[in-house]
Amino acid sequence: MSSKREHPDLLAFCGPPRQRHPLIEHSLRLTSCSVSLQVGLVYMFNLIVGTGALTMPKAFAQAGWAVSLALISFLAFMSYMTTTFVIEAMAAANAQLCWKRREQEEVQDSDSTSDYSDDDIRGRSEPEMRPILSGQRTGGGHVDHFDIVERVEMGQMASMFFNKVGVNMFYICMVVYLYGDLAIYAAAVPISLMEVACGNHSCSAGSVKYDDTDLCWGPVTRKDAYKVFLSIFTVMLGPFVFFDAQKTKYLQILTSLMRWIAFTMMIILALIRIGKGRGEGHPRMAQISGVPNLFGVCVYSFMCQHSLPSLVTPISDKRRVGTLVVCDYVLILGFYGLLSFTAIFCFDSSLLHDMYTLNFTDNCDVLDIPALRYFLGLFPVFTISTNFPIIAVTLRNNWKTLFHRDGGTYPWVVDRIVFPLITLVPPIIVAFCTHNLESLVGITGAYAGTGIQYVIPALLVYYGRRHLVPMLGTDEVNKHRSPFRHTFWVWFVVVWATFCLMFVTANIILEDTKK
Repeated sequence: MSSKREHPDLLAFCGPPRQRHPLIEHSLRLTSCSVSLQVGLVYMFNLIVGTGALTMPKAFAQAGWAVSLALISFLAFMSYMTTTFVIEAMAAANAQLCWKRREQEEVQDSDSTSDYSDDDIRGRSEPEMRPILSGQRTGGGHVDHFDIVERVEMGQMASMFFNKVGVNMFYICMVVYLYGDLAIYAAAVPISLMEVACGNHSCSAGSVKYDDTDLCWGPVTRKDAYKVFLSIFTVMLGPFVFFDAQKTKYLQILTSLMRWIAFTMMIILALIRIGKGRGEGHPRMAQISGVPNLFGVCVYSFMCQHSLPSLVTPISDKRRVGTLVVCDYVLILGFYGLLSFTAIFCFDSSLLHDMYTLNFTDNCDVLDIPALRYFLGLFPVFTISTNFPIIAVTLRNNWKTLFHRDGGTYPWVVDRIVFPLITLVPPIIVAFCTHNLESLVGITGAYAGTGIQYVIPALLVYYGRRHLVPMLGTDEVNKHRSPFRHTFWVWFVVVWATFCLMFVTANIILEDTKK
């Protein structure tokens, strides 16, 4: 079937543009181009590896190398499992949409044939009588319901498979996660600027761990400089929240290129220093007190489930999507291990920064070229600054969807002022109160990240399976079903997530009581 025929059918199912729910409107943006499996592998790698990777070396050092290696390997496996859950739920959502369209067309066909006599029907040509979905049928006239041809975002899947309470809980979890994301971004940029402006670039002192009360320039302390840069960051990027922002293809290419140049430089420089026998790191084998924070950092660093619909749908050969996912997780696990192990053996654990790039800006023994030190110090500023408005607009739109009323519109003040303000103000306040990136990443990953990466995918696949049985029966097999198809795995993920939340919360309470 040509694309010209597909879109009117979807419009007929979903209703006129002005009557559609925002989630359905968003899902109708079908991907017009396809990508190869190899390109999909690169996209997924770039999607997962981001800001969280820069906070991982310090978390590794605090938990011990043996414990860290075991935990990150297990969490990579858990994230892989829930990724397969989301892909199965996407196929189930496509099957449900296909079934509903087919049912509606059969009703329309029966209504239209009742207007004609038998002679009129026999006189109609074969193409006119052919079902609209015949182009999607495989051999034997069977419709392959489970083809992932339509991008169905997690929000729409929640609306399809959850009740109203479940949908609201999904959006609350997503909102909290996006708030955490914005707080991390809002703190990371001023920290990098502060370190570049106030740090040691003269190659005279080597590795130094500065305190917030140390002077930056004149009477201005480092903490004051951080607040100045945060204020500038807010003034420059905050106004974008009041408008729509899109990330262009060329901006994606530029930020990805900068990121991989920086990661490659850090790994090679650390390996050279270790190879010369000048490594200062002597990490512990295990330290249980660092496990809760490492858990949050790892969950945050493996986060991709919420973006899978946009990633998987364009892939042309979806029969090998499972292979792509396995390869990506193996590569990412190896990359995280290489980055973190070279870091903890190259640098003294007590001198590791929350943002790993900053260890190269004030240590001339590792990198004595000023231009490259400035590049590593400032590259998070460029990459994160381009993402901040996009994440903020996404959060603002989630707020609008959460309070959406069918057939209703928001007053101009609410739509253009209130929603942007409640999006921008909380993360900026958090960034003003603390710039402990490791804790921000750990808490965001441990709480909201656990919901998005573990609980929501498990419940989506569970209720998605239940929804399809009355429609398609038990004979229809989801060709994209997870290798972990037994219900045991679903509840294992939920129990694991619950246990982790209890463990992290108990550790935070115990740490506070010690203080």
